[in-house]
Amino acid sequence: MKMSKSKILVVGGTGYIGKRVVKASLDQGHPTYVLMRRELGFEIEKLQMLLSFKKQGAHLIEGSFSDHQSLVDAVKQVDVVICTMSGVQFRSHNILLQLKLVDAIKEAGNIKRFLPSEFGIDPSRMVSDVDYGKETFEDKMIIRKAIEDAKIPYTYISANGLGGYFVGNLSQFGSLVPPKEKVSIYGDGNCKACFMDEDDVATYTIKTIDDPRMLNKTLYLRPDENIVTQNQLVEKWEKVSGVTLRREHISKEDFLASMKLDMDEAIRAALARIYHIFYEGCMMNFEIEEGEEASKLYPEVRYTRMDEYLARYL
Repeated sequence: MKMSKSKILVVGGTGYIGKRVVKASLDQGHPTYVLMRRELGFEIEKLQMLLSFKKQGAHLIEGSFSDHQSLVDAVKQVDVVICTMSGVQFRSHNILLQLKLVDAIKEAGNIKRFLPSEFGIDPSRMVSDVDYGKETFEDKMIIRKAIEDAKIPYTYISANGLGGYFVGNLSQFGSLVPPKEKVSIYGDGNCKACFMDEDDVATYTIKTIDDPRMLNKTLYLRPDENIVTQNQLVEKWEKVSGVTLRREHISKEDFLASMKLDMDEAIRAALARIYHIFYEGCMMNFEIEEGEEASKLYPEVRYTRMDEYLARYL
């Protein structure tokens, strides 16, 4: 007898990852609910997106992080909660707001899986010699502790680098599109990293929902063909575009010095991410032992390769 699919509530459904998670949930046949926050005000783009979700079959649930009971009532209508609130400093940094969601889930007592807002570098493995931007990882660990202390069933998603931020621009700071003439290479450019198509992140996320293998585990999105160095990323762009770029290498010492200049702290935190990835190798400096790798667990998903991702920028 075929089991019915879990009801999913997406919190932060109008965001960069959230809107993709809503679509993936609908595409995979889950009854899908999206929290419509009362504080929406005059944000018409978000409202129109929410209404488009409704037209596609999603259910909108009104609630507010300033109204505990509204969150409890929302949670009681579903089986699974996925939170996709922003955790990057240069947009909005709302990670700790999830503590209110944890309280609501604990009181409701019916949730069989909670996926908090992670979708990046695994915060439990972050050891760095720079402190800039560390509050993102610290806050995510605070949320993890709250979840586990409350004995809420969970799945953590480590998506590593999102293509929109690191691939289309060849990981150049200050732009989201490919450079025209020269490219900055961090160190020798041979530090391995892993980058993902955002739609694939959402697809893999929803795959975990009714999978008992992912109960209280981390899913690492680290498919073999998307593990690349910055040099290889640049070479892929040159191949698909026919453009040859001039390389300018930035030493570790020079990059660290640049981070100490006078700048907004959100910008400094963004530079720190580049340092973590391309100088420290934070995405690939460990073996997966206490979690699962997405492409091996779900081989039926045809994930986007990075040359395909780059071809969108032609």
